[in-house]
Amino acid sequence: MNEADALDLVQYAIWTVLTASAPAVAAAMLVGVGIALIQALTQIQEITLTFVPKIVAIFLVVALTGPFIGAQISSFTNVIFERIENGF
Repeated sequence: MNEADALDLVQYAIWTVLTASAPAVAAAMLVGVGIALIQALTQIQEITLTFVPKIVAIFLVVALTGPFIGAQISSFTNVIFERIENGF
């Protein structure tokens, strides 16, 4: 394994993490902006109001996009195993 192979694996690992976590991060961001807008309009500054909807949204999104997340991780694992099998 040389530096190019290592860099390629690290790049693929980072890309896998980004694509697998994107749905949950996007849902948390959208819910957070919506709650912040509601708090700004109503001037309700309850701290638990921001956490509970985000947690519920993240759980729902992860439950719905579980096959996509699993496919991304499985694809990465297959690439790693193929490289190990072929000797990089």
